[in-house]
Amino acid sequence: MKNIHVIEHPLIEHKLTIIRDKETGTKDFREIVNEIARLLAYEVSRDLPLEDVVIETPLVKSTEKKLAGKKVVVVPILRAGLGMVDGILDLIPAARVGHVGLYRDEKTMKPVEYFVKMPNNLEDRQLYIVDPMLATGGSAIAAIDSVLERGAKIENIKFISIVAAPEGVEALHDAHPEIEIYTASLDEKLNDDAYIVPGLGDAGDRLYGTL
Repeated sequence: MKNIHVIEHPLIEHKLTIIRDKETGTKDFREIVNEIARLLAYEVSRDLPLEDVVIETPLVKSTEKKLAGKKVVVVPILRAGLGMVDGILDLIPAARVGHVGLYRDEKTMKPVEYFVKMPNNLEDRQLYIVDPMLATGGSAIAAIDSVLERGAKIENIKFISIVAAPEGVEALHDAHPEIEIYTASLDEKLNDDAYIVPGLGDAGDRLYGTL
């Protein structure tokens, strides 16, 4: 599949096994989701631009590198996406945080936007839209559409999930082929209830103990 990056790493695979286990409790689930998000963000941020700066070490003046250019905005899709934010902020503490709230209309099964709050000047920022699950792709597409309407540039947007279904990847690619998708696992399929298989259940419920 185009534009999808499955991040294969022993630590990620080990941690993913733990959160897939239905016996893993809320505390451990929440902590490990953040740990996986931090590891994913390390890979996603590989292409952040750098610039030369001159500093003084305790011994000499030296030309070194620091981050330059676009400032990062982490955009969780509420509510489950919140579970990934702290892990990314541990790695990129200067990042801003925007929010997109969506719920599924029970009749149309389409995502409905109920809340959006973004930093200013989205056109100058690198956006990481995050949600633990990329299932049907509906929420991801709606969130991307929302930030585009508010000035973000398509080339500055990346989508990060922990598990993804092929159906969701295909839907997102069809809607926004420019968007790069990063995930810890491309799972088998969606079941008849639009849950990812093998998946890890309802990420929001498992994060916040609302099973």
